[in-house]
Amino acid sequence: MPYRLNLRPTTRSARTPGRRAGLCATLLTGSVATLLAVGPVGPAAAAVTGTSDPSVSGTARATVPSEARVTSAVLDLDYPGGQPLVHGKNLPYDTASIIKVDILATLLLQAQDAGRGLTQQERTRTEAMIERSDNDAATALWREIGQAPGLEAANKRLGLSSTVGGDGGLWGLTRTTATDQIRLLRAVFADGGTSSALTTASRTYIRTLMTRIATDQSWGVSAASDSGWALKNGWLQRSTTGLWDINSVGEVTSGTHHYLVAVLSDGNASMTGGIAAVERAARAAVASVRVVG
Repeated sequence: MPYRLNLRPTTRSARTPGRRAGLCATLLTGSVATLLAVGPVGPAAAAVTGTSDPSVSGTARATVPSEARVTSAVLDLDYPGGQPLVHGKNLPYDTASIIKVDILATLLLQAQDAGRGLTQQERTRTEAMIERSDNDAATALWREIGQAPGLEAANKRLGLSSTVGGDGGLWGLTRTTATDQIRLLRAVFADGGTSSALTTASRTYIRTLMTRIATDQSWGVSAASDSGWALKNGWLQRSTTGLWDINSVGEVTSGTHHYLVAVLSDGNASMTGGIAAVERAARAAVASVRVVG
């Protein structure tokens, strides 16, 4: 049986439309709203925030229609030999902040290779990066792991095959697929017959942080859980179109089973709409596996 943490319980209030609207308003008044208010955003700003397309200003945002697409992948952890069930086209998407789980896994793998634990500064940064999705902490750790080359070297050992790191400091523009995210989650959450380059201590550390996500960010794949979850979300508004990338990855408990779920989306007209689409896809993905099983 897979190792189980005391996963964070899902509360009814976290799923209500009023709460979702409130959390979106909170997020939009933060770094994204600030960036849009000041006009064109250059590569340096995008590297720090991870919330804006670094190419051009947002002058054309109002004229671009929504062309949303969603891909989900799900794996039942209680059937270790199973393969992910994919809904939608398994094509690359920008990661936005879900890459922070991969950054942490890479940091831990590099620390293991050096025969050391994380420093206090690294722990402070990793906790901020995962629990509060702090972008400054992610940028510092991205540099520490060697940016894209460091990430991709670690990913080969973790079993990922379709994830390409963002250029320079643009960690949020890393490209990945839903099935590659399941491979990463499997390296973190699966035990027993599934080998992982990460030690038990490293896996436990990642899992623990993913159960401590800030309340206003506890949406996404958690919608498919009826008792507990561990997750990381990502959201990014593209300055060229004004459309949103909304992603969510993690482990959920539903009934007596534990599932790894990755939902990637782009082209959403709003953050609220993107979150709703991701949550529908997560629920449908888990339900489809329960039917097949």
